[in-house]
Amino acid sequence: MAAVSNGPKKERKCEGHNIAGPTNPMVTPLLTDLYQFTMAYAYWKAGKHNERAVFDLYFRKNPFGGEYTIFAGLEECIKLIANFKFREDDIAFLRQSLPSSCEDGFFEYLRSIDCSDVEIYSISEGSVVFPKVPLMRVEGPVAVAQLLETPFVNLINYASLVTTNAARHRFVAGKEKLLLEFGLRRAQGPDGGIGASKYCYMGGFDATSNVAAGKIFGIPLRGTHSHAFVSSFMSTDEIVEKSLHRSDGSSVCDDFVSLVQAWLNKLKWSNLLGGIFGETNQSELAAFTSYALAFPGSFLALVDTYDVIRSGVPNFCAVALALNDLGYKAIGIRLDSGDLAYQSCEARKFFCAIEKEFGVPGFGKMSITASNDLNEETLDALNKQGHEVDAFGIGTHLVTCYAQAALGVVFKLVEINNQPRIKLSEDVTKVSIPCKKRCYRLYGKEGYPLVDIMTGENEPPPKVGERILCRHPFSESKRAYVVPQRVEELLKCYWPGSSDKTREVLPPLKQIRERCIEHLSQMRPDHMRWLNPTPYKVSVSAKLYDFIHFLWLNEAPVGELQ
Repeated sequence: MAAVSNGPKKERKCEGHNIAGPTNPMVTPLLTDLYQFTMAYAYWKAGKHNERAVFDLYFRKNPFGGEYTIFAGLEECIKLIANFKFREDDIAFLRQSLPSSCEDGFFEYLRSIDCSDVEIYSISEGSVVFPKVPLMRVEGPVAVAQLLETPFVNLINYASLVTTNAARHRFVAGKEKLLLEFGLRRAQGPDGGIGASKYCYMGGFDATSNVAAGKIFGIPLRGTHSHAFVSSFMSTDEIVEKSLHRSDGSSVCDDFVSLVQAWLNKLKWSNLLGGIFGETNQSELAAFTSYALAFPGSFLALVDTYDVIRSGVPNFCAVALALNDLGYKAIGIRLDSGDLAYQSCEARKFFCAIEKEFGVPGFGKMSITASNDLNEETLDALNKQGHEVDAFGIGTHLVTCYAQAALGVVFKLVEINNQPRIKLSEDVTKVSIPCKKRCYRLYGKEGYPLVDIMTGENEPPPKVGERILCRHPFSESKRAYVVPQRVEELLKCYWPGSSDKTREVLPPLKQIRERCIEHLSQMRPDHMRWLNPTPYKVSVSAKLYDFIHFLWLNEAPVGELQ
């Protein structure tokens, strides 16, 4: 049987669906742990490899000390299984890597498999999710499903973690602020950088500095210049081409440099600004002027190379006012060091004074962007201090998920051959919830979600207006009646395999981002708050609760005292 190659630029038709391969060409059937292949061989050797199994993919604890998580990574999982096929060089490598006792028939079996017998049921990407509730349910031949475990966990773990981190930064910053992801240079390699840009945008950020991510995913791009650009200039004498057309093209300013200098002198001797600054750094002025000549319609300057208040801001304003004379509107400044709250407030006063004295409409509303190793804590501190920042550029703490390294996604067998299975542990948080389940979100009168509930597959679904008992999966005393005003089923079919079930369409990134923002807006504020959030309730039906504990007692060995 001819092998089909994997890769992001190639598509293959699988059960009537044309879906491109994973974004990262390294995501192939070999992107898994060795023990998945050793188990697959043992299943095959025992004749169990085609037994129908059900696995739940979920996590046990919300990250970053919070009480919610954003589910991400589903699209990449579907892209993997839609193109899941071992190539001949994959088979050859596996022959070398597995023990020589592995029979030839096993490799013929690997050569033949794809995911046409696998079904994937999942919560929609970009949704708010909670511990214990299955993010995905994988049904299929047990050997194939096991081969999907590691790549699925890998593709969802970081994606959900960084999307959640982005959403948390958005919540602290507020809805009105512009959030820019600047993390590429600090990310864990190219894949970390590309993934971070995609999932930070999904989690509520507005743009990225990552050009490759902009091309691949259509994310808006933002960026200006660095300190190196500013310090590369010595004086305005280096500027050779000094002319600049008016924005409407009606005339040409032959000496834009002199116009900038004239405005700087006006600022120096103005009634409202006199004494705030003296001689500014002329090399910085040259850099700003040169950059404005290159980008007159989108001029934004980094103002902290030398001194923000005594040089950077006055130099920027002189250039911005010269641009204004020619019909252009500068964007604003970026602060990258020092006391961001104080500097932003002083800069705003400077802009407002110019608008008042020189009658330049809108100058006082010039945009102020802040960067410099920002995180949730510093954003919260800035809010408490009071600031005038309009946009935040966030990098290291965002894309590396500095506050927590991993989400802890797990993939557990819950049923095989229609027989429910349970995984026990002395740590009750690690006990799995057995059997194929349906999952619902129950909403209250105010429109907020009240509780997520899991039921057995064949149980009748919760109904609007009908009281249902919701029980904690493991704590007998924790239970409550709920009368839902709206019921939402969470798991939908995103990969029907060879069945005739309708497949949910994978939406574009922008639509997933909108879903994420909408879901977050539906959450009760006390679940979302940064400090001491209220835990969200995850429950099971009374019938499933009884079955969990029956199976637990049935599977746990009975001790004997002597």
